[in-house]
Amino acid sequence: MRAMSQRAAGEPLVMERRPTPTPASGEVRIRVQACAVCRTDLHVVDGELPDLRYPVIPGHEVIGVIEEAGASVDPGMVGKRVGAAWLAKTCGQCAYCLSGRENLCDRAEFTGYTRDGGFASHLLADARYVYSVPEDLSAPEIAPWMCAGLIGWRALQAAGPAERIGIYGFGSAAQAVAQICSWQHRRVYAFTRVADTAAQQHARALGVEWAGDSTSAPPELLDAAVIFAPVGELVPLALKAVRKGGCVVCGGIHMSDIPAFPYRLLWGERRLVSVANLTRADGHAFMDIAVAANVRCDVRPYPLEQANQALDDLRQGRLQATAVLIP
Repeated sequence: MRAMSQRAAGEPLVMERRPTPTPASGEVRIRVQACAVCRTDLHVVDGELPDLRYPVIPGHEVIGVIEEAGASVDPGMVGKRVGAAWLAKTCGQCAYCLSGRENLCDRAEFTGYTRDGGFASHLLADARYVYSVPEDLSAPEIAPWMCAGLIGWRALQAAGPAERIGIYGFGSAAQAVAQICSWQHRRVYAFTRVADTAAQQHARALGVEWAGDSTSAPPELLDAAVIFAPVGELVPLALKAVRKGGCVVCGGIHMSDIPAFPYRLLWGERRLVSVANLTRADGHAFMDIAVAANVRCDVRPYPLEQANQALDDLRQGRLQATAVLIP
């Protein structure tokens, strides 16, 4: 198999050739058709997440075909097209797992972080943690569903039944959420980097009510806001933009420190919450929602060998579309 592997934090990924892995009991081997590039991959390669081990193959938005099934796996899964996401495995026994909150499991494993991911020609995955995906859509266009879509959906659920929703950071997750909100007849307000008129135009093309930079006040108070950008300074701005009783959701796995802010921004029963990972129930629910809402992702394909270029284009804000690696 071919894989783009990282040997130390901050170093470029390098192409490696490894033996094609054999699935253990309970696992499947997936031939990767496409793997989207996520901002969390930047946190991995930049060494910003705890307990990183090297070498590691990043990538957790995987679409592919099951080539081989290990012992105890239904052999009928071979040949099926599936998606693999960030949550790779949980213990199934802790209080979190037993209460439907497996996303908080302390012994969870994560694709492209604690186990090798999809920046490769092949991937091993726990058969219980893969998802059936539509056969009639191309692998690149649905690869972003496996994280941007899933986390966006969980963040939207955390925001509650809000009519007016602000989204800070208009990347892949925000674009999926905006389409779902439009389908649900909600009103979306998009906040981008200062002077990022391209992202604002893209947001308007997806039907948002208003688009402006993150330092601007929306034309009316919001019922809820979701922050996808990993920028702690956005939290006070979002709290200021929501009405009393509103909610601000932090949707990323990593964020810079939140600065001190006056209590009056939180007062009025405003809530500040975070979204951590996802559950398989989220994944199955989102697949149905994405099909019903006709969610479409703008993607820019890169050959697997150009993973470093794709990561840098994402880091530098050169992309409106989602980068997708094609082995």
